[in-house]
Amino acid sequence: MDKSPTGLWLGLTERLEGSGRWLAPLGLRLLLAWEFWEAGMQKLRGENWFAAIQDKFPPPLDVLPVGLSWQLATWAELVGAVALLLGLGTRLFAFVLLVLTAVATFSVHWPADWASLQELWRGYAISDKGFGNFKLPLLFAAMLLPLVFHGAGRLSLDALLAAGNDALPERPLADPVAWALGLAVLGLPALLLVPAVGLVLLALSVLLLVARRLLAT
Repeated sequence: MDKSPTGLWLGLTERLEGSGRWLAPLGLRLLLAWEFWEAGMQKLRGENWFAAIQDKFPPPLDVLPVGLSWQLATWAELVGAVALLLGLGTRLFAFVLLVLTAVATFSVHWPADWASLQELWRGYAISDKGFGNFKLPLLFAAMLLPLVFHGAGRLSLDALLAAGNDALPERPLADPVAWALGLAVLGLPALLLVPAVGLVLLALSVLLLVARRLLAT
């Protein structure tokens, strides 16, 4: 065993990564499952208030019946919370909740008008003082992203099912398709909040796929 400072640090890192594959995503899953379950139960037991903000929904949600929008949001939160808790279909449901969070941020928490990033950042707050209050949904989005990209971890039904079907990935891939997929995951929610950023990310995603196709021919 290498007892040099570098060797000890590498040994510590390897062990933290080994246990982290089991434990690191679990805290995110449990906390997010609780938060989205609470939000969904409040909608299930409460009155539909979407009619008051329907005009603020992004297309095509702004033309859907408010009753349907309410049911979609309620059950996305409830089913998504259970999925995160169990670690089942984690990437899919984390992405659904990420988009739902972006819609909620756009409709309720985003400032109505802002002309600069400095003005926009005034809305990074818990309480709305006239500049929006997107701090909590932004934190939830940042917590959902690792679950989209890395999955539920080893302590999950996803890992159990994958092991049973010999479907565990052999190694991570960072090819153009991987980067295109990653940019799309970031670009779709961003398209609602900062359209210019979302469009750039989605355009880069498409360009990567086109470039890969051209290079392959």
